[in-house]
Amino acid sequence: MKRAGVLLLAAVPVIATGVYFVMPTDSADAPVTPPVAGAQSSREDAKSRAEEERAADDALIADLPAGLDAPAKKELAQQLVSSAENSTTKWRTSYGTIEDLGDGCGYTAGIIGFCTGTHDLLTLVERYTEAHPDNGLATYLPALREVDGSDSHEGLDPGFTAAWQAEAELPAFREAQEEERDRVYFEPAVRLAKLDGLGTLGQFVYFDAMVFHGPDTDAGGFYGLREEAMRKARTPGQGGGEKAYLKTFLDVRRDAMRAKRPGIDTSRVDTAQRRFLEAGNMKLDTPLVWEMYGETYRLP
Repeated sequence: MKRAGVLLLAAVPVIATGVYFVMPTDSADAPVTPPVAGAQSSREDAKSRAEEERAADDALIADLPAGLDAPAKKELAQQLVSSAENSTTKWRTSYGTIEDLGDGCGYTAGIIGFCTGTHDLLTLVERYTEAHPDNGLATYLPALREVDGSDSHEGLDPGFTAAWQAEAELPAFREAQEEERDRVYFEPAVRLAKLDGLGTLGQFVYFDAMVFHGPDTDAGGFYGLREEAMRKARTPGQGGGEKAYLKTFLDVRRDAMRAKRPGIDTSRVDTAQRRFLEAGNMKLDTPLVWEMYGETYRLP
């Protein structure tokens, strides 16, 4: 479902470059001091910064509340995403899931919906094979490289799905899936959300958008959506209200989902994240109740 590319640990300009930063408070539209002069990074600038050491950013983040990085909140985030990706909050039951959803992304598999057509499944298997050369998926690497970027199954059928399911029984491959989820999606999204001044709910909003839209810098990727939202509303880090910015980001994201796939169910935005936002649950506190594709979920 996503359009993953290279790992992008993107960030915005830090205090040293003259941009005022507001620490996430998990509050709604608390008034903040307007930002000082300084141009906002473009999505390509964000990508470039992601490839460099950013000690100042690291120090800044270290002083912020844990937010979605807190173990209980991170677990909650995986349950919420899993309800959208695999129709269950029991995300640890999904390591071996694999099917073609007919969305143009080839096979979608595993805990976060890695796809044969969107590069992230290929990267997962390549990295896993470096550590475990004799794994049951290694023989499919040539075929995975050939179908990358398409919905083709050439060279994968009929054995790849069974091989994936068998490998998913192994603790090492389960760990590899979790590590790749964190490396490509969770950590970059939470990091950038914190630098944008967003609290726990906002960090989850970024994470789920990164999963679905992919860490790409084009207009339809996560960084493109963020840039579009920032043209319409200021982040808390720029002096804007947190609730107003997140509402704008969700609007932009829903429009992008519908533009890419007319008629798509936008539950993960409209009857989950937007519901939490409208309730003012900026800390993403439980109990939570949301709907996904017509089914109601509850977390105590």
